[in-house]
Amino acid sequence: MKFLVMALGNIGPEYANTRHNIGFMVADYLAAKHDAQFELKRHAFVTEIKHKGKTLVLVKPTTYMNLSGKAAAHYLTSEKIAKENMVVVTDDLALPFGKLRLKGKGSAGGHNGLKHIQETLGTDEYARLRFGVDANFPKGRQVDYVLNPFSADEQIDLSLRIEKAAEAILSFATIGLERTMNVVNTK
Repeated sequence: MKFLVMALGNIGPEYANTRHNIGFMVADYLAAKHDAQFELKRHAFVTEIKHKGKTLVLVKPTTYMNLSGKAAAHYLTSEKIAKENMVVVTDDLALPFGKLRLKGKGSAGGHNGLKHIQETLGTDEYARLRFGVDANFPKGRQVDYVLNPFSADEQIDLSLRIEKAAEAILSFATIGLERTMNVVNTK
């Protein structure tokens, strides 16, 4: 059985370790853990990993955040993966730093990547793993905040939180959305 992990972020070294690229960081962690290498394909950097008999296709779109739906639609179709087997990994300003929230559907919550995926797929019914980046910025400085690296204090726990997000994705692929939500959303 195949799963699609849509890891949202922006390409380019200037975005590499920014809050908005937490999806890419989680995908990079999963790939490294499974000795997988990303290669540039249509609309994305892509690799596959195996976990407990499941195949996870990790996708880091090259379309930039605002056009993430292009890559989602392409890889759902080309890899013949059902929407129910896709999880989108993204940053979330509404959650405290490092807090994870897994949902099976819902609004884009003002997130342009999620908004484009919903517009492109014509539905909000797909799993999304939101990684809290907090909202510790002055009024009107949201873009600067998400496009900056994590603070020194956040860096201390960042790798552990990325590991927890990766575990949630593997859990989604092995025991399903509902059971994984019961574990992830209570912590």
